[in-house]
Amino acid sequence: MICFVTIKIIADFMTLYYIIILAIVQGISEFLPISSSGHLVLTHALMDGEVNNLCWAENRLMDVAVHVGTLLSVLIYFRDDLFGMACKAFSFQSTDSRLLQNIIIASLPVIAIGFIIQMWEPSLLCSLKIMAWMTLIFGIVLGIADRFKLSKSIDDMTRSNAFIIGLSQALALIPGVSRSGITMTSARFLGFSRVDAAKFSLLLSIVAISGAGLLTSIDLYQIGNIDLGLDVFLAVLFSFIFGYIAITLMMKWLSQSTFKPFVIYRVILGLVLLGLLYGGVL
Repeated sequence: MICFVTIKIIADFMTLYYIIILAIVQGISEFLPISSSGHLVLTHALMDGEVNNLCWAENRLMDVAVHVGTLLSVLIYFRDDLFGMACKAFSFQSTDSRLLQNIIIASLPVIAIGFIIQMWEPSLLCSLKIMAWMTLIFGIVLGIADRFKLSKSIDDMTRSNAFIIGLSQALALIPGVSRSGITMTSARFLGFSRVDAAKFSLLLSIVAISGAGLLTSIDLYQIGNIDLGLDVFLAVLFSFIFGYIAITLMMKWLSQSTFKPFVIYRVILGLVLLGLLYGGVL
């Protein structure tokens, strides 16, 4: 009996430890341009010890759960902007209304393509090698985009600008590309300031994460696993805390500096991972 209780305590501790790690990884990486999905794939590979099978149902459920936590953090951080858009939703010529329209337009491509991928579920998108290459390549692309000197405001964004950013966001369905990274990159190529590029990217995440959260809620209901539900609650809580901290620090950083640290991190991480993968270590 004592052995059983001890084993149960250890198992519960390991479960909590696993959830906290996932929440920290998601909370920090979701809004930074370094690919949260890629880091979650890497975390599963290192903690589960399974590099070639990274699309297990429970992994996907927990991944989306921590995404929901970060959704709450961005909702609270931009609560004033969201309130303004809600109040001026039908004042079509207002700045808040135009921003809402651009968010909707930019969200259409990823909704359509994401729906197709949800039905198809290609295992290629869960490949650690793909994640490593995308981390490296799109890290370099971000560095190139960040050299643009134009500093357009988010208020100057046109519908075509929003659609282009939305098309680029669809690429983030591939682990390693980074949803926040590719949308910030596109916005920088279009001439928007670093802060406004980040702001629009974060506002876009509300739609993308909400859709994923809805699908997970359906999965949880179908599974009917109470323990899993409690695990998901803890994942949401911890990812919310770390997500809010990450947003606050990143926005302060970009108001006075560049994306260079993120570019360097992605290049180093990509090269290290590729070395480990092709060297047979992972």
